[in-house]
Amino acid sequence: MRPLIQQTYTAMAAALGWEILPHPAHSPDLAPSDFHLFGPLKRHLGGMAFETEDDLISELRNWFDNLDVDFFRVGTNSLLSRWQKCIDLHGDYVEK
Repeated sequence: MRPLIQQTYTAMAAALGWEILPHPAHSPDLAPSDFHLFGPLKRHLGGMAFETEDDLISELRNWFDNLDVDFFRVGTNSLLSRWQKCIDLHGDYVEK
């Protein structure tokens, strides 16, 4: 992560009283974008064809704009159990 972005996240987490935990490199089981975002997005886009890149971008913006706030809450909250499984299994964890 770029230093400025990392500093922003660190400052935001500190302001919220959150503890930042180290994240295993290349762990799709623990990266919210991999386990919670990309699956629903792939299902949404499945079978669609786009004439231009702008058409794709427009559809992506529309999809994100119409997501319910609970979508993100569920993804974030599910990290707790995923982290615990990873810790209990000493890093040997894959969600099936």
